[in-house]
Amino acid sequence: MELLIGRASGIQCADDAAKAKRDKYSLVYKQVEALVEGEDDCIANMSNIAALLHSTFGFWWTGFYVVKGDELVLGPFQGPIACSRIPFGRGVCGTAWKRKESIVVPDVEQFPGHIACSSLSRSEIVAPVFRDGKVVAVLDIDSINLNAFDETDRESLEKISGLIRID
Repeated sequence: MELLIGRASGIQCADDAAKAKRDKYSLVYKQVEALVEGEDDCIANMSNIAALLHSTFGFWWTGFYVVKGDELVLGPFQGPIACSRIPFGRGVCGTAWKRKESIVVPDVEQFPGHIACSSLSRSEIVAPVFRDGKVVAVLDIDSINLNAFDETDRESLEKISGLIRID
């Protein structure tokens, strides 16, 4: 009997944690809406969004890469130093750009062609930023933990990325 109670309790805890994460993202989304309202400078907006996500969730690295020609160029970020340029189709960021879709990587060591800007990064999520159907930037977030990102992160970060306007 105790084993069943333990399992039910564990499921409840997981459900509570998932709800708490969704609630946190919902609040962050509202904060991002307020931050970008009336501010048309994309650097200011990306800077504040990176800082908000980074401080709220405690990610290892949080930032943007902006499309410039056939490369992604480092934009505003929070965390340790990063790669300055990423070619189209390379690494997680370049692959998300090429595929025009978000990518969740539970273990970066298992991602073919992963670009290791930091050896401490263990999992990653990248959400493209679109303008007129074209990828103009990517939001890249790394964690020092394996399996740090899930569908809630993907859906929420895609929604947040949709608020960013880059000319």
